[in-house]
Formats: sequence, C-alpha cells, structure tokens
Amino acid sequence: MLDGYEMHDLTQPWCADTPAWPTYDNPKIWYEKSLDTEKVNGQKIEFMNHTGTHLDGEKHFVAHGRDIESMPLEELVGDAVVADISEKVGDYDVYTSEMIEDVVDVREGDILFIHTGYQDYAWHKDEADPHKFFCKHPGPNQEFADWCKEKGLNYLILDCGSADHPMNTVIRDVRPELAAEAREHFGVDDLDEVFPPEGYQLMHTELFPEGIVHVENADVPEELLNERCQIGTFPWRFRGGESSVSRVVAFTEE
Repeated sequence: MLDGYEMHDLTQPWCADTPAWPTYDNPKIWYEKSLDTEKVNGQKIEFMNHTGTHLDGEKHFVAHGRDIESMPLEELVGDAVVADISEKVGDYDVYTSEMIEDVVDVREGDILFIHTGYQDYAWHKDEADPHKFFCKHPGPNQEFADWCKEKGLNYLILDCGSADHPMNTVIRDVRPELAAEAREHFGVDDLDEVFPPEGYQLMHTELFPEGIVHVENADVPEELLNERCQIGTFPWRFRGGESSVSRVVAFTEE
C-alpha cells in the first residue's frame, strides 16, 4: 500500500469467460503442464488484445501510430476525473460534452473516466447483458470528439464495450435488428443521419492521430463518481503492440 493513498481497482476480472469485442475470438486457456504429471502448473493462453479491460493504442487504428511500449508511464498515470452521466443516458443515447461538464470540471490534460452505468451489464455482474453492454450502450458523435481535442485530454476510460457509439461501429451491420431499434430510437430512416459515414468510429480514427487513446471495459466504484483522483493504466510493455490488456487503478488520498 502506498502511504497516504487508497487504491481502487477499475479492472474487470479476466478468465476464459471474459468476452472479447464482438466479432473477435474469445479467450482460450489451457494447461500445457500440470501438477499431477509434471509437478508444475503451466498455462497457455490465446486471446485477442481487446478482451476485458484493455488499452486501445494508437497503432490499433493508425499505421504509423505509437505502439504500447512507446507510451511512457508519465502519460499512463496522471490527474483524472470520473464523470457520472448514468442518470442522463440510456440505450442508444448520444452523450455530449455538456453532459460531462454538467457534473465535473474537466481540465486540460485530464484522464477522463466516463461512467455511463453500463458496467452493470458486464459479463461478471448480476445483471449481465452482453447485448446492452456491447451493442446498446450510449456513445458520442462528432461534437464530443471535437471537444476532446479542444480540451487536450490525456486519454479516456469507458465503463462499456466501446468508446464509440455501437451504431457507429460494425455492430450496426452484424446486428441489423438492433440497428432497426436504434433507427426507431432516433426517429430516422437511415442511421447515417445521426452517424455520417465520414465519421465512422471517430473516437478511434479522429482521436488516435492526436494521441488521445482510450481504455474500454473498465469498472469504477460508486465512491469515485464525480470525483477527482489519480489514475494509472498499466499495460504490458508491449513492443509492436497495437493494444494491450491492462490493469487500471485509481489512487485517492486517505
């Protein structure tokens, strides 16, 4: 324990049941060596980087972007604020910078944790619902991406399946019945009216070149909602890595 600080784990548990991003393979874990035959346990793991709580690196969407190893600890650990907008948003809703600034003071260079409340539907929770967690969660549009750049944010952390609105990802194509629900929700005939094709996955494509990346599938305790703290994201020192499973920790003064 760090003297004078309390640590809060913002990370989902990780195991063979932890789901990867939809359309990605789920993890496989098996014993290559076992105590009963070789007197030692040794596990082998096969998984996508985008499984459980993970850091999306620049290289995930930008060919010349930094790999995970190139992100210094001084960037991964810093001042943070947790914005609770869970009472403002529901299925398929678009959240805005105004919603964030209504509840917290966001400062230049902050790490911003956006609490939508959809962590309650993560795979390991009592109300687990993968459709809501990955495919129906609220998300942003162009206004929000522009605001992130104007604020000069360090990076974002989300408590749901993606930093992008699910209808601004491949989910729109692979779950056409949910896309129909979203069209009805927005009162439009074509979701391009809400999420134009040129802004497809804009939280990745527009922010990563600016060095504003994000952590997805995180989990924040109630006592940190709308509070300032220090947050550290600790991925592998992954040379060439486009993303990495990570441990995310908040630090508050006791």
